[in-house]
Amino acid sequence: MKHKKIIFACTGNTCRSPMAEAVMKQMLKQQKIRWFTVQSAGFRAAAGSPMSANSRQALTEAKIPFSEKFASRRLTPKMVEEAYAVVCMTEAQRISFGGKENVTSFYELCGVEIPDPYGQPVEVYRYTLGKIRVCMPQVIKALRLEENQTTE
Repeated sequence: MKHKKIIFACTGNTCRSPMAEAVMKQMLKQQKIRWFTVQSAGFRAAAGSPMSANSRQALTEAKIPFSEKFASRRLTPKMVEEAYAVVCMTEAQRISFGGKENVTSFYELCGVEIPDPYGQPVEVYRYTLGKIRVCMPQVIKALRLEENQTTE
């Protein structure tokens, strides 16, 4: 079976979306949900930038694994087209897609916006990570990831 892609999208792909990517990967592994590839991308990302130091610190403190080789990437129309789901951090980001069926947001799925911690102290990144972690079980349920399993 071909893996389906889930993409978390934010502005620069160095703070929120890499944290969401790491949280989703950890939760899918814990729940033994396979057949999904989780990535992140940014609407205005400068390709190749590292994850922010504060995002790395917040993930490390929470014992959530992430790739040391993480590099930001810009979200492309092809990526959106090929994705099972694109999950935006804010409702405004989702709306900017003009109603594409596979594009959603944390707000649409959980009733919560994930504010941008860029340039803030590490405490704000911890708070942002906490919001992402609280929402992720609902994101998994709303995207019906458990139902997309197969015995192949």
